[in-house]
Amino acid sequence: MLLSRGYHDAAVARRFLRPSIADLNDPFLMCGMSAALDRLRRAIAASEKILLYGDYDVDGTASVVIVKKAIELAGGQAAFFIPHRLRDGYGMRNEAIEQAASDGVSLIISLDTGIRAAAAVARATELGIDVIVTDHHLPDAELPRACAVLNPKQPACEYPDKDLCGAGVAFKLVEALLGSLGWPCDKLRRMTESFLKVVAIATVADVVPLTGENRVIVKYGLDGLRSVRNPGLRALFSVAGFAPGEAVTANKVGFRIAPRLNAAGRMADANAIVNLLLTEDEDEARAIAERLQSLNRERQEVQSEIVRAILEECLAAPVRDDQAALVFVGKEWHRGVVGIVAGRLVDRFHRPVFVLAEDCEQGVMQGSGRSTPAFHLLEALESMQDLLIRFGGHRQAAGLTLASERVEEFRERLGAYAAARLTAADFVSEIEVDAPLRFQEIDDRVVADVLAMEPFGCGNPAPVFAALGAEIAGPPAPLGDRHLLVNLRQDGRTVRLKAWGFAERAAEFEPGARVDAAFSIESDDYAAARGYPGWCMVLKDVRPAE
Repeated sequence: MLLSRGYHDAAVARRFLRPSIADLNDPFLMCGMSAALDRLRRAIAASEKILLYGDYDVDGTASVVIVKKAIELAGGQAAFFIPHRLRDGYGMRNEAIEQAASDGVSLIISLDTGIRAAAAVARATELGIDVIVTDHHLPDAELPRACAVLNPKQPACEYPDKDLCGAGVAFKLVEALLGSLGWPCDKLRRMTESFLKVVAIATVADVVPLTGENRVIVKYGLDGLRSVRNPGLRALFSVAGFAPGEAVTANKVGFRIAPRLNAAGRMADANAIVNLLLTEDEDEARAIAERLQSLNRERQEVQSEIVRAILEECLAAPVRDDQAALVFVGKEWHRGVVGIVAGRLVDRFHRPVFVLAEDCEQGVMQGSGRSTPAFHLLEALESMQDLLIRFGGHRQAAGLTLASERVEEFRERLGAYAAARLTAADFVSEIEVDAPLRFQEIDDRVVADVLAMEPFGCGNPAPVFAALGAEIAGPPAPLGDRHLLVNLRQDGRTVRLKAWGFAERAAEFEPGARVDAAFSIESDDYAAARGYPGWCMVLKDVRPAE
């Protein structure tokens, strides 16, 4: 498996399997770090007013939390501003800059935003405010004229890991700041590991590749989350259903922690995330966590309703094979969830999707897009800048604003751009199998080897194996309303697999039939708590045996 994933050198493979804190890169390898640290230390020494300008998702709010805490440890103070998704929109805005000037702020640090905010940075400079930009999004051709820009994706930066999330970039500034305080090595290490807990959550939530430095961050951060003293994290884990001491995996963060945190920025006010992670009051933490739980339920309901409306639209006008990209529009859709909806539709239709909500008062459409690995969303938007009022994002996710009357033109141009770059094969979902694995080969040692490759996620997916010619050993058993338990037999050994979301495919499991099954091996805390082996096999797909 290691060889197939490009780990051809034994030393590199060992670092992958057993990452160390020592594998973190020197923060001063990042272009602009010396200038950023010098300006920040001068601001702290002079008790200047510092404003942290973050984004409203987990990545941006986590960045605010760690930088604010680090500044306080260094003897300074910092206020923060998180834009409201619906009221303020994405990115740095002149109105907030001007308010900061009125409040006497002399240094702004942008976090998970700012790399395309040249106008806002210029306005800050006019008002006598210095700006340190920390971001990980792709820059424009011209960088903002800030006193320092920290972004490993800027052309002049030779930082070895280009895929840090926004909190990862902010963490490098935190590392540099804490390293300048003259602390003993053991204290510096303890504090670094403490910060990694929050950075790991942001790294998983922002779906950046879990390789290189990100793997070190997430590995140590998740290990640290087994035992937390932070009242906010404890309350959040409680509402998310974690048992005391339960192992925290990247998958659990992605499906149980990140959605609850993101619900604040999607449905209400992302300041709640910062307040949750900074409060020392147990009662306040519990109240905020319960509020996030409620907002997440509301988000799920709103999201499901929009997906249902779009699928009904697709029944009336089915998606054609020649539609290389899809754009869906609604007048009453909640703008806070359209990105998640787009992601669900990409899973279903296997092509780029934008979901836009109309703001009738402003006469504009605002929304988000998600993409398949074969299509670069941001490059697509850059090819039609003349259509758009604002846009930004990544290869796989982007947001935009455009005039309502230009939606059809946008749909046509996006479709044509995608059709010129995608083929019919790109619209077919595929499962990549790491290796065939016979049931007789699976034992605790093999499972331990597979799980040694955790944390799994973007850039390091959980290994998928193929059981070829397995026999269906009896009818499937229902597991809740949507899932199945499937028994397969091969070489005289019968195993049980969990088949999430397979209820509607129950007819494919005819007892005695031979199938090829794709499956993964995963940790299973539920089984372990009941005295069974702490792992399970999960069915990914099945087809008639060839």
